[in-house]
Amino acid sequence: MTRKIILTDHEKTLRQLLLDVSDYIGTQEGCTRPRLRFTGGWVRDKLLGIESTDIDIGIDSMTGHRFGTLMKQYLDDSARRTQYGEDVVGRLAQIVANPEKSKHLETVTTKILGLDIDLVNLRREMYDEDSRTPTMEFGTPEEDALRRDSTVNALFYNLETSEVEDLTRKGLEDMELKIIRTPLSPYQTFKDDPLRILRCIRFASKLGYDIEPEAEKAMSDPSIKVALRAKISRERVGIEIEKMLKGKTWLVLNAPQRTNRFTQDLDRDPNQERTFVVDTTHWAKAYNELYAIEGVDVCGCPSPEAFRTIKTLLIMNGHETYLSWLLCTLTPWAKTVNLATQKKGAKKNPPIAATIAREGLKTENKALIVIKDAAVHYTEIIATKDALFNAASPVRVPMKRKQEPLSREALGMAIRRWGRNWRSSTLFAMLVEIMENEGSGGMLFPLLLVRYLSNTSYLGRQKIEEQYAGWLKHIKSLDLMNAHAFKPVLDGAQLMQAFDRPSGKWIVGALNIVMEWQLRNPGTTTVEEAIGEVRARWKELGLD
Repeated sequence: MTRKIILTDHEKTLRQLLLDVSDYIGTQEGCTRPRLRFTGGWVRDKLLGIESTDIDIGIDSMTGHRFGTLMKQYLDDSARRTQYGEDVVGRLAQIVANPEKSKHLETVTTKILGLDIDLVNLRREMYDEDSRTPTMEFGTPEEDALRRDSTVNALFYNLETSEVEDLTRKGLEDMELKIIRTPLSPYQTFKDDPLRILRCIRFASKLGYDIEPEAEKAMSDPSIKVALRAKISRERVGIEIEKMLKGKTWLVLNAPQRTNRFTQDLDRDPNQERTFVVDTTHWAKAYNELYAIEGVDVCGCPSPEAFRTIKTLLIMNGHETYLSWLLCTLTPWAKTVNLATQKKGAKKNPPIAATIAREGLKTENKALIVIKDAAVHYTEIIATKDALFNAASPVRVPMKRKQEPLSREALGMAIRRWGRNWRSSTLFAMLVEIMENEGSGGMLFPLLLVRYLSNTSYLGRQKIEEQYAGWLKHIKSLDLMNAHAFKPVLDGAQLMQAFDRPSGKWIVGALNIVMEWQLRNPGTTTVEEAIGEVRARWKELGLD
């Protein structure tokens, strides 16, 4: 790891612009020339050789809003403006005050030379017992560094000297050691702002670092858990966990398990009594499995054919990778029963997994639909998959007519019942089965991956993987991967006209008959034949 930062051309221009603005401000009546620093994540990433377009600029003597206003004033002079490129004005068209970042000091978010810039004053923070929102005052560079969540995020780049400043005296060393450590006492750091726990876990996951033992111990302190519930909104917890799951989770697989320690008490509505008990004893098995599927190519390990089939057919893009980790997080709640009394006539209680995602993680609505679908359909998916390998396996499905469970018709209609999220539901079903399989449940680390793939104690797990891979290949061979989106060759209006009947529930049944006929006869598009099939099975619709 280098300890010297090399600026890109745009960063050099930005640095010169900011220094010129600083000089200009020093000439204004009542203003002191501010000293500027690039702070936080940009410095860390540059030292790691990771390019970043998101830069926080720390200002020592005025608010970000004041500096931004004077910068715009400086650039209003066209003679000055041309020094920095023709596009600098357009990208600085709007100065936006951002009071949400601090209730006491104004900041600015803007764009310069294609870089996302936050202008904020250096500050120190004072916390009370009931809130994670501190009272802020102007602070020294040392005070600003010490208030941060970790030493590796507390490094500065001094624009005057072009030197990296490590004012905690631990940041550069911790980057060398690959450690996440708090600048001050971890207990007080987390007590003041418990969200720092999740941030530390997220950065450990993102960077592949270990969490320093004293910090890890403080994370488990009961009083910290109390502060987490009292001070942090569920929405904010959900945002941090989403960032974690969208990152390279497989690099530090135990990050979600660590997170569980601090969020288990958030898995219900605080205004309602807990009506379920969850067993997370074997949770690690599901993580190990998804890690092996997602991470083998990255780790350079040979990937079993079953893994490649499952990953290729069930996890097709980055968003589905995120959904796969989110579903994996919820596997312990798959079979958890809600013991709450169901009121007569009330809506059926939603699956516990969906409740956890909604109330505990504040998951956004589109992902909630995926979770609910998976929790509702996974048992039928398991039974349908088992039928391919065990003829005696019963498959209970809502069909009017007896079908062969492995036929194109039966599988196609099943996929249509499971809906557009059926592939995510299938992954969830497999992870639940793996979690319940006999075998070690310890957390997996990259160097142990080959052992995981070859250990004979995992024969049961391998059998499950091969079954799902075989079942998916069977579905693909029947051209049913998109069966949920197949369109009937005729619509409800054509059916009403053909049978001279008004609309009603019979339309749904008739369209299902049409789709079953299409699935048995792929490529057929004749409307007359479809109508003939409905007429032949008219009695199934319960009509005379």
